[in-house]
Amino acid sequence: MTTLLVLNGPNLNMLGLRQPEVYGRETLADVHALCQQAASKLDLTLEFQQSNHEGQMIDWIHQARGRVDGIVINPGAWTHTSVAIHDALIAAEVPVIEVHISNVHRREAFRHHSYISLVAKAVLAGFGTHGYVLAIEHFARELRPAPGQ
Repeated sequence: MTTLLVLNGPNLNMLGLRQPEVYGRETLADVHALCQQAASKLDLTLEFQQSNHEGQMIDWIHQARGRVDGIVINPGAWTHTSVAIHDALIAAEVPVIEVHISNVHRREAFRHHSYISLVAKAVLAGFGTHGYVLAIEHFARELRPAPGQ
């Protein structure tokens, strides 16, 4: 069975409370339920994690190597700062899709650079929480052989 790991970085535990005009009113629990529903429809196994601690995130990424088929990551502020997460994603040797709830390119200039995009096969930004679903659907199409193959 295809397994996806969905990782959420710092402050995403505050979804629904923190800047709802930017991030919406959905909570992280709502995002988890949305992802689980999408994965279930596509017959995927889903693991969902959030941490405010960079070392914990790196440990989860390392543990993904050889164990999961893809990583969907919303690295939050680590997008713009973490060479360590960039390096961990390379070491994991697992396909990565980067997701951002807001359109980071319409925000402050420091948010325009991503260390994670250098590793990601795709980036979704500005789709709200639906970006997670789009990433899951993309992995489902890409990781499974077409019917008849």
